[in-house]
Amino acid sequence: MFQVRIHGRGGQGVVTATEMLSIAAFDEGRHAQAFPSFGSERTGAPVVAFCRIDDKEIRLREPIMAPDALIIQDPTLLHQVDCFAGLKPDGYILINTNKSFEELGLADLIKHHHAERLCTVAATDLSLKHVGRPLPNVPLLGGFAAISGLIRLESVIKAIEEKFSGKIAAGNIAAATEAYNIVKAEMEAVHA
Repeated sequence: MFQVRIHGRGGQGVVTATEMLSIAAFDEGRHAQAFPSFGSERTGAPVVAFCRIDDKEIRLREPIMAPDALIIQDPTLLHQVDCFAGLKPDGYILINTNKSFEELGLADLIKHHHAERLCTVAATDLSLKHVGRPLPNVPLLGGFAAISGLIRLESVIKAIEEKFSGKIAAGNIAAATEAYNIVKAEMEAVHA
């Protein structure tokens, strides 16, 4: 079973991201579940959502305490919330920022993780460019497909088309595709 925890703030589409990730997994013939964990349920408040993906039925229902991957939609949470709690030693980390892990003050953290499983992508910028709104969730799904290989970009696109229509869908597809290509290029540079 592969477990993903997404950290963000209310209004950033954290819950939508896990739902779309589960839809993408279903599209590939897998079992998936997505569910949120709310605190004060207001715009700007920290939000955590979870997604499990497996090849067989998933019976667990509790929050994900030992994720295989973290997607952090808002880097201001990095030093406010313990986003990295329980992350498996070989886990993936994808952060919405144009800064490096060192610039974010995470140099000690990355010493203990595989470089090819750590990535940043300016997802908010991509969303503003393609959708006209600062919603990093969909571009981060494209980036997640590239860094993890768990789902295909085509499945993310299909999930976008199920959730949105018209110009919103087209913009989100463009943002997710660009994020996918950026992360893919970063991963190839790490392996070079």
